[in-house]
Amino acid sequence: MNKKLVMLLVSLMLIFSLAACSGGSGNGNSSNSKNDPVRTNAASEDSSNDSAATNASEGTNDVAEGAGDSKETPEMDFDMGGRVIKIVNFWSLEIPEDNPDNIQRKKNLEALMKKHNFKVEYVVLDQAEYQNKVTASLLAGEPVGDIISLARSYAIPTLVSQDLLWPVDEYTKNDKVFDPNVSNKIMQYKGRGYGFGGYPGGATGFFYNRTLMKNLGMKPLQEYVDEDNWNWETFIQVIKEANKDTNNDGKLDTWGLAGAGFLDSALASNETGLTKEDKQSLDDPRTVEVLNFLSKLSTEKLVRPSEGGDWTEPSQFFRQGNTLLYLSGAYEAEGLKKDMKDFEFGFIPFPKGPNGTSYNTPDSNPWAMVIPKAVENPEQLVYIWEKIETYDSIYNYYLQSWYETLFDNEVDINNVKVASNRFYLDSLASFPSMPYYKFADDINKGQSVSTVIETYKTPFQAAIDEVYKK
Repeated sequence: MNKKLVMLLVSLMLIFSLAACSGGSGNGNSSNSKNDPVRTNAASEDSSNDSAATNASEGTNDVAEGAGDSKETPEMDFDMGGRVIKIVNFWSLEIPEDNPDNIQRKKNLEALMKKHNFKVEYVVLDQAEYQNKVTASLLAGEPVGDIISLARSYAIPTLVSQDLLWPVDEYTKNDKVFDPNVSNKIMQYKGRGYGFGGYPGGATGFFYNRTLMKNLGMKPLQEYVDEDNWNWETFIQVIKEANKDTNNDGKLDTWGLAGAGFLDSALASNETGLTKEDKQSLDDPRTVEVLNFLSKLSTEKLVRPSEGGDWTEPSQFFRQGNTLLYLSGAYEAEGLKKDMKDFEFGFIPFPKGPNGTSYNTPDSNPWAMVIPKAVENPEQLVYIWEKIETYDSIYNYYLQSWYETLFDNEVDINNVKVASNRFYLDSLASFPSMPYYKFADDINKGQSVSTVIETYKTPFQAAIDEVYKK
């Protein structure tokens, strides 16, 4: 797969839409871009009645059994007769030879091609036409590829409900390669999993101005993390401490928080969402906690007021050096280094909510690899993917080398790693008619949470029904 930096711009635009991915067998880490920057990409009846199960058993070992505790699929013996496997994405997924991991993956692929008599073609489709072309090809029974990178919102429920994709969960038992969340949660529909692999984005969290923190005599923010006490309460406490009138002119001249437009991050931090499968869940207790938390930031006037700027205003505020916290993706560290040479900044996860069990990054439209129903022998394709990704990585964790170029402080790198846990959320990507931004804006303006919930329950459900009841 191509892991060069040429697609970084696209990656940054779509950073929140990535799914969890496969991992090298040496450390359980993600492997599709272990050492590179953020990239975006990318139910049927019971399996006893599904022809996928029949295909899996013909001339092969039992894929689901695995090999001992490793769950690795036993060696399979098959000849693909010179078949060309087409792997589709909106940039080339050809494996480069730019680091030891990718060199080994390339060797694995070459050995597999020789053993099983197949070739690989990497198909690139224009991003603007991607969904339409893929969908049209599936509906026509002439898929553009054998393994296709596809967003969850494209696939579920629309494509799987029309029986256009193979369920693959019975072939992805090796959790050292396949992230179980992809097949068992993110790409699941009516109890079956339809995706594997994928490309997770980098972590989302708060950049904070260490220089300002020290000048204000504040407790180091890292101590809250070290104490496992970085939560909504301490977060609000920190904001209040940084909102100061340092020159006694009656006006604040330092602020704790630049912008509060982080509904998805807050939902992920409390491990909840606005929807659950085909139902709205605005009045779920965990969701209500999130909405009250966000409303408090507004009603208590804790956020630095807007000066009429556009969506980049929070970033501009942070760069001025007088605002402590700014939410963004880890990728922005590179730009901040250039723009804030007089300041030292750090990175810290979004604080845990009352029901949060870990630090999370929201993932609102993850991508994964799918196999069209018109393609034969899906178990062989997943097996090939698994064996490509079975190797001992030289890296200790996913995206290690990239993170080490972004941050000089090991504490910040560790925080990025901790914050990288993906929490899947349905949102506009899945339900285009959902009045998501209007809803979030009303909450951020401090309107009554109960009133907002009652106002939006019906239109939210209507937007969901529009997708699920087609």
